Amino acid sequence: MKKIGITGGIGSGKTTVCKIFESLDIPIYYADIEAKRIMTSSPIVKQQLKALLGNDAYFKNGKPDRKYIAAKIFTDKPLLNSINNIVHPAVRADAERWMEKMKIEGANAYIIKEAALLVENGSYKALDALIVVTCPEEIRIKRVMTRDKLSHSEVLNKIKNQLSESEKIKVADFVIVNDGTKPIISQVWQIHKKLTKN
Repeated sequence: MKKIGITGGIGSGKTTVCKIFESLDIPIYYADIEAKRIMTSSPIVKQQLKALLGNDAYFKNGKPDRKYIAAKIFTDKPLLNSINNIVHPAVRADAERWMEKMKIEGANAYIIKEAALLVENGSYKALDALIVVTCPEEIRIKRVMTRDKLSHSEVLNKIKNQLSESEKIKVADFVIVNDGTKPIISQVWQIHKKLTKN
């Protein structure tokens, strides 16, 4: 069973691409969704984040205050790195457990781990192949502004905190272009055929 990564900048359409893979019965680990779960459910992660950001980082019901956290980190790179150093190792360990479980079940030729920072944190090196989803920056900005109700400058700040697409493409095994002109279903199907062939 191969372990495949999917990554791309914010608003590139990673989730859309993943849904197509899911329609082909490929199991997917969504790192962002699992990170949110871990930030709520892991007492160790909670404790470390509160020590770093203060008790206001969490609501009384135990859920993280995302707006409060986002406001603090997106203008403070060292703080963002400190949070990533708490959350990412916990997510990585969780993903490893999930992959091991999938391997034991052995039903698939490959599985996918979807994460925004696979290249930034070097975790793509532990995978068998990497798919990078690309999209022109202006389209990405418009998508995220609409999706997350953010201003142009807020989205730009998020993009600046991520590695450029050109850097990610350098280490990609496959590239999916999601610019609204090239159909993505056929691109996914070509990759799926290659990954299930051998």
